[in-house]
Amino acid sequence: MGRRERIESTERGHAAHMQLPEPRGPLSTALFADLADGTSLSPATLAQAERTAAASAEPLLDEDLQLSLGVCYELHYRGFDRVAESWEWDPELLRLRALLEQRHTAALRGLVGPLDVPGDSVDRQLTALIAADDSPSLSSYLAKKGSLEQWREYLTVRSVYHLKEGDPHTFAVPRLSGRAKAAMVEIQADEYGGGAAERMHSRLFAGMMRDLGLDDTYGALWDDAPAIAFASVNTMSLFGLHRRWRGAALGHLAAVEMTSSEPSRRYSAGLRRLGFDERTTVFYDEHVEADAVHEQIASVDMCGSLVAETPELADDVLFGAACSLAVDGLAARVLLDAWLSGGSALRPARPLAA
Repeated sequence: MGRRERIESTERGHAAHMQLPEPRGPLSTALFADLADGTSLSPATLAQAERTAAASAEPLLDEDLQLSLGVCYELHYRGFDRVAESWEWDPELLRLRALLEQRHTAALRGLVGPLDVPGDSVDRQLTALIAADDSPSLSSYLAKKGSLEQWREYLTVRSVYHLKEGDPHTFAVPRLSGRAKAAMVEIQADEYGGGAAERMHSRLFAGMMRDLGLDDTYGALWDDAPAIAFASVNTMSLFGLHRRWRGAALGHLAAVEMTSSEPSRRYSAGLRRLGFDERTTVFYDEHVEADAVHEQIASVDMCGSLVAETPELADDVLFGAACSLAVDGLAARVLLDAWLSGGSALRPARPLAA
């Protein structure tokens, strides 16, 4: 398939809404039934959300909770076939979402723990926070040992985010002003290909998925992806969609930009080890160069300017960055634990690709 055909295929796949995914428990079963009915949220569904939020022992790994929260957020992105667009701002659905958000946020605080980061400026604090991170290196494993099937699993998990790449953080742009806003727009413009649709990073990721035999249609692999895939994106959506969390949104983005250049180099090497060339590795090759440039823009111009203008947001910036590192670390452990035990990180009895 030539480059033009690959782009046109991706455009067709990304233009349509997606179907509601398969439910994963009592909450998602009730919620999806209400959404498909298209009238109102039943009191029983709201009561189930309260029970699910209260009873969840590991909210970030809870399949029912994370998928339900992800579907609530998706109404602000592409939406679903046969789900009325009026659901996006339905007051009762927002009440349900708030219950799940509270449990999700508490779990993030528990995962991150107390933050006491040395440094006299926010950019140095971000650097210190990243240096102290001891999460396992998924990129090193995939570069040296990852099989084709493990690579396909990894892309399945990451597709929940990367096929909408940029969008969760971009929600924060209207909440900013001045230098911080200009810096964020500069970073995000690269994510969207600098105005060239075929260079949008989500398009490059979709092309890589196709090269590895995966369905690159937006949302096509949601039923395969485990809870941690949604926990990662839900964290970004939480920060991006709430003005109260604008500092965390910028800290999260800064951590992504400051930590992705070298891992991207390793991911690219891993794909080349398996016989793929630059046609496939272009997604990671782009990030090797772009994110090295973005590092200073993100930490100094974006986060530094925000904190200079609004000092009370400094803790939120660090919290957002810590969440990025910690959730990525949790995702790495989920995948590596499954692979090192000879199993799959995807949901049981699900096919890898369409």
